[in-house]
Amino acid sequence: MDNRPIGVFDSGLGGLSAVRSLRRILPGEQLIYFGDTSRVPYGGRSRETILKYARQDVRFLRSFDLKAILIACGTVSTTSLEMLREENDLPMVGVVEPTCRRAVEVTRRGRVGLIATHASVRSGVYETTIGALDKKVEVVARACPLFVPLVENGRFRPGDVVIDTVAREYLEPMRESGIDTLILGCTHYPLLSDVIRGVMGDGVELISAGEESAFELKRTLKARGLLRDCQQGEATYYVSDRVDDFEQIASWFLQEDLHHEANRIDIDRY
Repeated sequence: MDNRPIGVFDSGLGGLSAVRSLRRILPGEQLIYFGDTSRVPYGGRSRETILKYARQDVRFLRSFDLKAILIACGTVSTTSLEMLREENDLPMVGVVEPTCRRAVEVTRRGRVGLIATHASVRSGVYETTIGALDKKVEVVARACPLFVPLVENGRFRPGDVVIDTVAREYLEPMRESGIDTLILGCTHYPLLSDVIRGVMGDGVELISAGEESAFELKRTLKARGLLRDCQQGEATYYVSDRVDDFEQIASWFLQEDLHHEANRIDIDRY
């Protein structure tokens, strides 16, 4: 048994969808969440800048006595995870490997779609990871840069003409390509599940990066004897920009009424 908390971070508040999964899959764990809301999104940044930001995020979280970190950011997972693992002596789980394994398991025709940020798509990590699991599986990737800012501004509900229009532009070519599985390669995207299904149809299986990484973290902690023996854990939230409206936005991702304010920190100190 290990009562130390788990750190979770993302470029913004999308990683709270992973927190939601963690609270369901590992309900007894203490969670410390950091959302880098002053610099969201990471997806259009250079690889060097993303690594710089990720190192700062990790240094902040490691100011607490953590037992593991879940990187709930697809961009960091695809560009910086291996370097962060080399630099830190605690378990780190990203969203790519577990998500790719699940996609390979469920695809029926061997055609998997990926939607993610520009940086994640450019990295080619999903294609490489899926190819190592099954060379016969083809990946059709598409960057969707407008999804993150739209979600963070509450434009994620079906019937919203803005998100519906953007989703059709991004997703109709993928639907026409014949994919049967679609990886939501950013933890903001689960809020768009209904919008995405409206374009893709019920025959396409959606794979949530946040949910699969939460299952992976549970397996990792169990294998290392690091699980916490408790019925109910708590979560503490930190952001790098204004805390105004945090409760409302966080409630969207957590899908519950939240009555905890976030704490603002100066991420440039780390």
